[in-house]
Amino acid sequence: MPLDIKIRQWLEQAAAGDAAAPADMAQLRADTDAGLRQLHGPLEPVARVEVFQATARDGHPLRIVGYWPEASAAREAAQPALLFAHGGGWCLGSAEVYDNPCRALAKATGCVVLSVDYRLAPEHRYPTPLHDVYDALCWAFEHARRLGLDPARLGVAGDSAGGNLAAAACLLAREHGGPSIAHQLLIYPALNHRMDSASYQTYGNGYYLTRELMSFCYATYLSAEEEGESPHVSPLLAPSLDGLPGATILAAEFDPLRGEAEDYGARLRQAGVAATVHQLDGMVHSCIHMLGLTPAAGALFDIAGSEVRAALGVDG
Repeated sequence: MPLDIKIRQWLEQAAAGDAAAPADMAQLRADTDAGLRQLHGPLEPVARVEVFQATARDGHPLRIVGYWPEASAAREAAQPALLFAHGGGWCLGSAEVYDNPCRALAKATGCVVLSVDYRLAPEHRYPTPLHDVYDALCWAFEHARRLGLDPARLGVAGDSAGGNLAAAACLLAREHGGPSIAHQLLIYPALNHRMDSASYQTYGNGYYLTRELMSFCYATYLSAEEEGESPHVSPLLAPSLDGLPGATILAAEFDPLRGEAEDYGARLRQAGVAATVHQLDGMVHSCIHMLGLTPAAGALFDIAGSEVRAALGVDG
């Protein structure tokens, strides 16, 4: 399928611009957040939003934003939930800028979405962001009953670097004997620091996310390049994927990360894990933010909603 016409026009407009390079990480974060917000559509209504505070293993407070979908108000039973890790190359993004996508994800899946404001690199390099997400996951399981959540239907989700953290959290849970994650929703995840898939050759330049930017993100996240060989950084390199939760993997068609998403799904299936990989036709990386740019971006939420509802037994 051709590149979505609205996205193509947006990419052409961006390429024709002459924006100055950000002066520092703070400016890069501000510019990135502002750019993504321009792509957002109207806010999806939810039943309620609550902010919680968990505690990381080193005592650092972790902010978690919970989104209860409107459908939750009609349910008497405990709610299904997804612990969500935002994207941004481990160094950008926040729960705040993901407010719009998390609302849409809660509506689509019928799940409570718990969005984790994990610490960012380079101030907090690997493994701190991963540990924050895993610690937040443990907190969610420990407090599930108090929050009205069903611990048997608690999954993980994330996009891009957040998809990486969600996948790696599943590996950590397997290694530590829990928590028992019900499902993993990986949205165009980064899964291999080697960046050697064919899709990097085909889509590594000119389609929003570039090979150069991914190299920068890995260099910012890791203290040493050899850390990238760890399955906790590159889940695709894990020797075994046995015993992992079932997975829904969404791969944008015009994305350098497409190949590793497809490969991870294939390896999960080879390991006996129920896994589906869906291509988001005509889409580029970060399309979770693009509902205001093109209606076609809604396919991400349609597919995620259908798959997660089936996996977690969500009604309403």
